[in-house]
Amino acid sequence: MWKHRSVAESSGRSLTRIEVTDLLRLAGLAARAEAELFARRPAVARRYSGRLLCRASCQGAALYYLSGEKGIKDFDVWSFYAEHDDGPFPYRWHLQRDFGPSKFGRYPGDPPSYVGRHVDFLGRSLPAGLHTDPAAVLRKYLSTGQTATAKALAAKAVILIDPKHRADEIVWPDTGHTR
Repeated sequence: MWKHRSVAESSGRSLTRIEVTDLLRLAGLAARAEAELFARRPAVARRYSGRLLCRASCQGAALYYLSGEKGIKDFDVWSFYAEHDDGPFPYRWHLQRDFGPSKFGRYPGDPPSYVGRHVDFLGRSLPAGLHTDPAAVLRKYLSTGQTATAKALAAKAVILIDPKHRADEIVWPDTGHTR
């Protein structure tokens, strides 16, 4: 059930509803984070530029998007790439950024320099062709749960945020439709 307060008093979690425009903003922030990675690591750029399957909001914020329960502490955004023959996307890549000023406010435990919620950007490559349906690829990855990451992501929720025309599509749990 959706709450009508803006912040849960005891946890500092935002109870403000996430809208599609917020998902699209996250997608834009993720694109900039990946551009930074590619600028710093030209070898990764040569291998993975143009291989993006999709971006997704995952874990707690995605689950809140679906259920309205618990609120938002931070955002976790994952970018999934079609795996290149000569090796995976750097699985240790993790960038943290500030969502910036927004209706979600600031989490009290975030660095003092943050004015908005903390956003974690992560990436993985998956065995898939460039033109494979990203939702189908992610569902297979999550349902087989062969890695700790897949198991952790499958424990909550995954919502597409990019490609733009599919933003808001529920990937996990597998309902087969958008909200």
